[in-house]
Amino acid sequence: MRAWETLREDFRIIFERDPAARNWLEVVCCYPGFHAIVCHRLAHWLHTHQVRFFPRLISHIARFFTGVEIHPGAQIGQGVFIDHGMGVVIGETAIVGDYTLIYQGVTLGGTGKETGKRHPTVGAHVVIGAGAKVLGNIHIGDYARIGAGSIVLRHVPSHCTAVGVPGRNICRTNTPDCPLEHGQMPDAEATVIRTLVDRIEQLEQQLQKLQQPAYRE
Repeated sequence: MRAWETLREDFRIIFERDPAARNWLEVVCCYPGFHAIVCHRLAHWLHTHQVRFFPRLISHIARFFTGVEIHPGAQIGQGVFIDHGMGVVIGETAIVGDYTLIYQGVTLGGTGKETGKRHPTVGAHVVIGAGAKVLGNIHIGDYARIGAGSIVLRHVPSHCTAVGVPGRNICRTNTPDCPLEHGQMPDAEATVIRTLVDRIEQLEQQLQKLQQPAYRE
């Protein structure tokens, strides 16, 4: 019963997150992210019951048909939506919280050949933009956002946004009610450059004042 409820929530969340989803037949037949999640549910169940070969085979077949690679050992919460899906990679020890939204090209990977917990732990209601790489045994807090194309190597607190290469945390702009507004992502690098330009202008003004000849009577 629990498995059925989880799959039903995986299916329902697509209509909430994707305005292009118009009917159930379209979702069942044409959404590779949903197909990958369904296959992973089965592979993960076999993996937790100590079945050795078939979970990896299911994962391999799912990758062939969907372009999404999820290791059977990864823990995926309910209501997780992989939008478009192509190029998504989720490692063995990754944990993805409930109602997380993952766009195409995302990697939840490791940083080397270390053993044990080596992949990210992603909280609930997180949005990970297209092409983002979240690497290592780090924690992404609830309702956090990862900007498209970012490379995140450090923890991201809850309700914060990480953008850039490497990712920088900005904790005053995220709101949980607009998870798809990528156009409102802050530009951390532009902010830093603007600050430097303003500082240079101030220094130039001070230098000009110092270079002016002193007034003599």
